Amino acid sequence: MFTGIVEEVGAIKNIKRGQHSAVLTIQAKTVLEGTRIGDSIAVNGICLTVTRLFPDGFSADVMHETLNRSSLAGLTAGSVVNLERAMAANGRFGGHIVAGHVDGVGHISDIRRDDTAVWYTVHAGPEILRYVVEKGSITIDGISLTVAAVDGEGFSVSTIPHTVAQTNLSQRRQGDPVNLETDVVGKYIEKLLRPEETKPHTPANESTLTKEMLLRCGF
Repeated sequence: MFTGIVEEVGAIKNIKRGQHSAVLTIQAKTVLEGTRIGDSIAVNGICLTVTRLFPDGFSADVMHETLNRSSLAGLTAGSVVNLERAMAANGRFGGHIVAGHVDGVGHISDIRRDDTAVWYTVHAGPEILRYVVEKGSITIDGISLTVAAVDGEGFSVSTIPHTVAQTNLSQRRQGDPVNLETDVVGKYIEKLLRPEETKPHTPANESTLTKEMLLRCGF
């Protein structure tokens, strides 16, 4: 589990590509502290398992499913990536609950300045936007951000200079692909309210959870 608070910006040192997979070697420093082989590190918002450790970085395997559903396939040697270690049990939730399981890829359609803030507008498909709500949370390349506006084509976030400077947002340009993970809470609620979409409808597995029940309980 992650929080979307980027600890460090690393760089891709090497990519060894297989037919349907890849091995990434990433230059890093901060995220190596206390890390062991088998630990999880989010790379641009994607939870990867450390398979090798080096004095100046680490390696991780990337499977076919991950390459298909994320922007990792487009990385090259020298690409900068946001890095975050899995949150410790006694850590602070500075962002929001981030699983490190990317829902899909969006594309930056506009970047504009508003005094000190920088606005990023991201174009995304309906399968992503159905879970995006104004003032809700969204993860862009592993960065926990608040949705400032949303419509039928995409959404916008307003970022402070510190966030831009401490992440790879400073190098993002119009048209760039970004990994998106929506708030996991909305997805769980949707499945509970619509169990018939994910399993056969029988009296034995019929859910008693309804919209009216959630409203009565304060949701």
